[in-house]
Amino acid sequence: MRPLISLESLAKRYPKAGGGETTIFENLWLSVNKGEFVCIIGHSGCGKTTVLNSLAGLERPSEGVIIVDGKEITAPGLDRAMIFQGHALLPWKTVMGNVAFAVSSRWPKASREEVERKSQAVIDLVGLTGSERKRPAELSGGMKQRVGIARALSIEPKIMLMDEPFSALDALTRGSLQDEVRRICRETGQTVVMITHDVDEAMYLADKVVLMTNGPAAMVAEIVENPLPPDRDRTGMHKQPDYYALRNHLIDFLVTGSRTFRDHIPPKYDPMKPPLVRPGATSPGTMQREDALQAH
Repeated sequence: MRPLISLESLAKRYPKAGGGETTIFENLWLSVNKGEFVCIIGHSGCGKTTVLNSLAGLERPSEGVIIVDGKEITAPGLDRAMIFQGHALLPWKTVMGNVAFAVSSRWPKASREEVERKSQAVIDLVGLTGSERKRPAELSGGMKQRVGIARALSIEPKIMLMDEPFSALDALTRGSLQDEVRRICRETGQTVVMITHDVDEAMYLADKVVLMTNGPAAMVAEIVENPLPPDRDRTGMHKQPDYYALRNHLIDFLVTGSRTFRDHIPPKYDPMKPPLVRPGATSPGTMQREDALQAH
C-alpha cells in the first residue's frame, strides 16, 4: 500500500552569518499511512517544526521531496490543515465566522446556507454548540483551540498538521482537548502528524512516535509503534502491561539516545528505512536500540 505521506531524502540548511551553512537535518525519510496518528518527538533544534512547515508547504526543503497522495508538495494547499500553538483566530469574527471563513475558502461557490451548515457540523463535533456567536475575546484558551480544530476539520483535509497545539493550556484543559482530538480522529479516520514534547501525550494519541536525534544534523533514529490497545482510555492506560515499557523507551531516548545515537549508529541502520520498534513487556524488540548501543 502506498503511503499517504512520503518524505524522501529531506534536508534543510541555513546560511551562517560568517559563511558556510548549518544543517538542521539531512537524508530524512518518513512515511505515514492514511488514517495514522503520528507524533514527532525530539529536543528543540532538531527540526521538528521545520519538517511540519515543509509538509504544510510553508517552507521549502533544501533537498529532497515531499509527496502527498502521489503529488509533490511545493506550496500550501487545502488538502493540509495546520493547527498552531497559538489559536490564530480572526478576533473580529465570531466562532461561526472563523469556521465559515475556512469553509468559504474551501468551497467558494457554496451558498451561505451550505457554508453555515458545514460550519455548524464541525462546531458541534468539537463541543462548541451554543458558542457560535461569541468572539475570541469571550472564549477560554481551550475553547479558542477548539475553534482552531473546528476550522481545520471544516475544510475536510487529507492531513491535519499540529504544532504543539496544547502546550500553552493548563493540564485539565489540555487533557480534555486530547480526549476530544482522539475521539474525533477515531470517528473520522483523520490522518494526523503532530509535534509534541509531552511523552504521555504521544503515548495517548499516537499510533506511531517518530524519535529524532538532537540537532544540528538531526536524524530519525527510529519509529516506535505504540503497543497499547487502540481503544485505550486515559484512566486505565497505565494498567496496560506494555505501558511502562513504552514510556521508559521514549524517556530513555530523550534523556540519552537523542544525544548518543548519532555517534553509535547500529550497524544495520538505514536512514531510508528507520527501524520500527514495538516496545512491550513481552516483546523481544523492546531492547533493540539499547542492545545496539551497548554493542558499540
